[in-house]
Amino acid sequence: MDNRINEIRNIVRALRVSMREAEAIMHEQINRDEDCTFVAEEIMKMRVVMSGLVQERARLGDSEPILVHSLFVPHRPPAAPRIGLANGGLVPHGIEQQRGHARR
Repeated sequence: MDNRINEIRNIVRALRVSMREAEAIMHEQINRDEDCTFVAEEIMKMRVVMSGLVQERARLGDSEPILVHSLFVPHRPPAAPRIGLANGGLVPHGIEQQRGHARR
């Protein structure tokens, strides 16, 4: 049973990646005002397969989330490191020079 759960998890990961790629292709086709019927139908077929796999996985007792690391995109870039200290507070390096005056 554990082998079947692992097999389902691997198939679900692969399906998620394939679905994201197909969705990206479909959006490109839409932006170019092209027919995206074929790709949309393929995505719907993948969703049907995914639904069946999820139901089977639940019947087998697996409730752990399936993470696909390649799908996670950071929402914003990481903040720049803050280097200088001014008046006891953090000030990014070069801010005083940009303001045209430096406090002492």
